[in-house]
Amino acid sequence: MPISNDVLTRNNVKVIGTGSKTLMLAHGFGCDQNMWRFITPVLEKKFKIVLFDYVGSGSSDLSQYDKERYSGLEGYAKDIIEIGEALQLSGAIFIGHSVSSIIGTLASIEVPTLFSKMIMICPSPCFLNFPPDYLGGFEKQDLLELLNLMDKNYIGWANYLAPLVMGDNNPSELTGELSSSFCSTDPVVAKGFAKATFLSDYRHILKDIKQPTLIFQSKNDSLASPEIGRFINENITGSELEVVEADGHCLHMTHPEQITNSIFEYLNK
Repeated sequence: MPISNDVLTRNNVKVIGTGSKTLMLAHGFGCDQNMWRFITPVLEKKFKIVLFDYVGSGSSDLSQYDKERYSGLEGYAKDIIEIGEALQLSGAIFIGHSVSSIIGTLASIEVPTLFSKMIMICPSPCFLNFPPDYLGGFEKQDLLELLNLMDKNYIGWANYLAPLVMGDNNPSELTGELSSSFCSTDPVVAKGFAKATFLSDYRHILKDIKQPTLIFQSKNDSLASPEIGRFINENITGSELEVVEADGHCLHMTHPEQITNSIFEYLNK
């Protein structure tokens, strides 16, 4: 597919804010660009912000979904690269939530000039356990059963996963919103993205990140434990780790003020 404004329509790209520096915000699995609304009002005062939906998520063009292309995270990284090319981005700052941290990493390795800095919110390079050296949080059989539940009871799957992702002690309306977001995603697309997310292992690419990187880690996260944050920090040269006293996997939604303050501090160094 040629790079053109078609890409901007395909991925429902929106550019807001003003500033000499550009931030690209990449949503996580089962989400869309609307999940960034808690931090964009502050960020757009000083930065130009690129928002988008991966193909199959949010208000993207579902007709552009290609099962083969999106069977791995590399296909989603192509979305990021093509958006960057369409907008002629260079030296932008990438902010990715959860699996998007890895998708952005793939894009940054493929096109090193695209991003000058990386910011990761609750990232994980691998959700699988490989004891004793690495505990990603889940046994493969458990994840296969979770994927199987998507086929049997999609609504039940969404209602099970949303509280796990959002975490305890956070507003119930946020959990409800996440569950609704899961439910609004086409089940075929959601399962493909889920398999690419939860059954993959990208630990080996961390060493290839050349950009300075800030890692946000939640102290209590059912999907990515503090140990995973430390693992990523240890494997990315020139990275910083900030552990937030919080529950859940969506710090940009539950603790937006702290996240935006830390982003400003990091980017002003």
